[in-house]
Amino acid sequence: MSDGAAKLTREQLAARVARDIPEGAYVNLGIGLPTLVANYLPADGDYFLHSENGLLGMGPAPAPGLEDGDLINAGKQHVTLLPGGSYFHHGDSFAMIRGGHIDICVLGAFQVAANGDLANWHTGDADAIPAVGGAMDLAVGARQVFVMMEHLTRGGASKIVERCTYPLTGVGCVKRIYTDLAVIDVTDQGLRVRELVAGLSLARLQALTAAPLLGGI
Repeated sequence: MSDGAAKLTREQLAARVARDIPEGAYVNLGIGLPTLVANYLPADGDYFLHSENGLLGMGPAPAPGLEDGDLINAGKQHVTLLPGGSYFHHGDSFAMIRGGHIDICVLGAFQVAANGDLANWHTGDADAIPAVGGAMDLAVGARQVFVMMEHLTRGGASKIVERCTYPLTGVGCVKRIYTDLAVIDVTDQGLRVRELVAGLSLARLQALTAAPLLGGI
């Protein structure tokens, strides 16, 4: 960053999200970046990680060479299963989601709108595979939806926008946004900044964001 601020790494961002997950929570970690959160939950804590392909009680990623071919998450990554964990039918897994039994879902995103609309499955490119998967169920079924993403696209465009231009996954569903630059709450008053990375000013963050921001630090 030109003003001296340092972006969070993917690992630092995952650790920051993990800090806001309370013990006892049933949590779904979406495909991609959110799966890293599992590696930063306290080993002595009581957390219930869910995957929509039919897993409950996942632990961190396995050490190299200790992967179990029968244990994968929805992103086809190898995972571990903690004592007391279980795996079950795909339909039962979605019954958990649709029945409101997931406390927190952490999802990646292409765009998040100022009102909490989420676009995370399709950019509209002609050659993209049109498959929303379980994201739309999680977006409306989880009690809280956290988005974890880089603040800007590779081309330098803001992923936080006034209105999504990509196809929506869910309407008004996002409660909090975690990026490599800030933590931002979606409120009835607008997007309220809760944290900034060291060395970054609110004015600079606003210049990088395509939606109005409210101070709240």
